[in-house]
Amino acid sequence: MMKEFSSQQEDSKNEPGPLAKMLLGARNKNVKSSTEVEIKPPDNAHGSMLVEKKEHEKDLNWYLPLYRAAINGDWESARKFFDQDPDAITAKITKVSETALHVAVGSGKAIDFVKELLELIPTEALVTLRDQIGQTALHSAAIFGNVEAAKLLVSKDPALPNTPCNSSFLPLHAAAGYANKDMVSFLLTVTRDDAGYNPFADGSGVDILNLVILAEFYDLALYLVQLYPYLATLRSSAGNTALNTIARKPSAFFRKSSLRFWERFIYSCVPTKFGKLYSHDERVEENPSVVMGIFSKLCYCSPLLQRLCLSAASSGNSEIVEEILEYFPHAIWSIDPMGHNIFLLAVINRRENVFNLLYQMSEHKKLATQLTDNEGNNILHLVGKLAPPAQLNLVSGAALQMQRELHWYKEVEKYVTPDSKDRKNSKLRTPPVEFSEEHKDLVKEGEKWMKDTANSCTVAAALIATIAFAASITVPGGNNGDNGFPIFYNKLAFLTFAVFDAMSLFSSTASMLMFLSILTARYAEGDFLYSLPKRLIIGLVTLFLSITSMMIAFSATLYLVFGRRKAWTLVPIAALACLPVILFVQLQFPLLLEMIISTYRSRIFGKRSGRLLF
Repeated sequence: MMKEFSSQQEDSKNEPGPLAKMLLGARNKNVKSSTEVEIKPPDNAHGSMLVEKKEHEKDLNWYLPLYRAAINGDWESARKFFDQDPDAITAKITKVSETALHVAVGSGKAIDFVKELLELIPTEALVTLRDQIGQTALHSAAIFGNVEAAKLLVSKDPALPNTPCNSSFLPLHAAAGYANKDMVSFLLTVTRDDAGYNPFADGSGVDILNLVILAEFYDLALYLVQLYPYLATLRSSAGNTALNTIARKPSAFFRKSSLRFWERFIYSCVPTKFGKLYSHDERVEENPSVVMGIFSKLCYCSPLLQRLCLSAASSGNSEIVEEILEYFPHAIWSIDPMGHNIFLLAVINRRENVFNLLYQMSEHKKLATQLTDNEGNNILHLVGKLAPPAQLNLVSGAALQMQRELHWYKEVEKYVTPDSKDRKNSKLRTPPVEFSEEHKDLVKEGEKWMKDTANSCTVAAALIATIAFAASITVPGGNNGDNGFPIFYNKLAFLTFAVFDAMSLFSSTASMLMFLSILTARYAEGDFLYSLPKRLIIGLVTLFLSITSMMIAFSATLYLVFGRRKAWTLVPIAALACLPVILFVQLQFPLLLEMIISTYRSRIFGKRSGRLLF
C-alpha cells in the first residue's frame, strides 16, 4: 500500500489515485452468497422485510435494513434489528466486509448513531472490526473526513490511530491521501510515536510527509519536518524525497510577481503569521516561503540537489531552481541523461518562469545556453520542437498558440551564437527547418481557426453595413415634401441618429474589409506573429464599434419617432440597446484583449527579480 502511495507522484492526473484504486478493487471482489432463504412477514414498525436463514450464516439481504439504518442514522430501526439479531452489532454487512460502524462513520448525519453503537461494542473489539482490506472504522472516518466520529472512536480506544490495515496503512495516511486537512490535523495529535512503534519513522513517515505535500498542506508538512527533521532526507520506496515531491508542484510556491497592483497592496497589508498548530505545543509560521523550511534541511547533498534542480526546471518550479542555485551555484551546469541542462529543459517544456532566470544571471548565461544534447540539438533546435499540449492550451485558438511558439523562438534566438542558427542536428535539420516541420500541422490549424473566425465576423459586418446604409437613405419621420429636408432635421435625436448611423456604416465596412484580408492572406509562419493577429484585432474592434453605433442610432430613432418628447422612454430603450453590446463584450472581448496583450504587450519574458544568481 505504501508503494502505491509513493508512486502516486508519478501517476497521470487522469488516472484514479492509489487510494481510489484500492477501494474500487476491494468493492469489485465477489462475496459468496449463502444458502437458500425463507421470507417472513414484516414484524417491525417500519415494515422492514427481515430474512431468516435456514442455517446460522446470513447473506447481505438479511443486513440490508441495518445498512439503510446506518446510512441514514436511524438508530431506532437499528436497535430493533439488534434486539432480534445481537450478532449484527459486529457482523460484516457489505460486500467489502464493512460493519455497521464502518458504514455509519462514512455518513456525516449518523453521528448520534455512532455514539449509540459504540455503547454496544466492547472497547477491545474495535481493533478487530475490520473490512476486507483490514481497515478499522477509524480508517473509514479518515477517508470520509468525519472528524466528530474519529474523536468518538479515539476516545473509546486510543490505540486505533496506530492500528494499520493489512498493508501498513494508517488512518493518518488515509486522511492525507484523501486531502482531509482537519482530519490530518486531529490525527497528528493522537497518533503516538512511542518506542514500540513510530509511524513517523522510515518509509511510513516519509510517505505521510509526501502525501501531506501532495495534498498541499504545506504548514502541516513543515510542522512534521520540524518535529522529525530526518523525514526531509528520507526516500520513499519509489525513491522520492519531500523536496522532490515539492519540485513537481509549481502551485506550492507563491509568486508575488503574478499579482496585480491592487492584489500586491492587499497582500502587503495581510499578516502572514498564524497561531499555534494543534499539538506538541509547537508553533509554526505559515507564510509564502513555508516550503523553504523543508528545503533548508536538504541543502548539503549536491547530487540530490542537481537532480531536483532539473526536475523543478521541467515542472516550471522556478522558486526551487532559484533557491538551489543560491545554495549550490554549480547546479546550473547539471545535465540529465539526454544532455539537457535547466534552461534546455525549460525550453522543451515551455517554462518561461525558469527561462526568465537568465535575466538574473551574469554573462555566464551565454555559456549556459550553448549546450548541445545527445541528439545534436542546440537550444534553438529544442525551441523549434512543438510545445507540450498543456502549454499550448494556455492560450485560446491555434493562431494564438502559433504566435506564442513564435515568441518563444524569437526570444531564444537572442541567446545563441550566429553559427548555431544554421547548425544541423542528428536529423540533419537546422533550427528553422526543425521549427517548420514540427509546426506545420499547427499552421494549418491556425489558418483554419483564423478563416472560420473571419468568415463568421464578415457575415455580421455585412449585415450591419446593409442595415446602416438602408437607414441612411430612409430617414426616420420621412422628408418634407416642399424642400426635401428630413422632417426632424432640427432635432438633437435626429443629429445623433445621423452621426452614429454613419459611424456604423463606415466601421462595419472597414471591419468587413479587414476580415476579407484575413481570408486572402498567404498564411506563412511569420504572419502569425504580428500580421494576422493585427488584422483580426482591427476587425474585431471596428465590428464592436459598428454594433455599438448601430444600437445608438436605432435608439435615437425609437425615441424620435415613438418617444414624443417623453424623457422616461430613454431608460428602457437604452437598457435594451445595451444588451447586444454587453453580449459582444462578454463573449468576444476576452479573446480581443488576449490578442492585444499577446501581440503588443507580450509579458512572457523578462526579469522577475533583482536577485543575482551566478
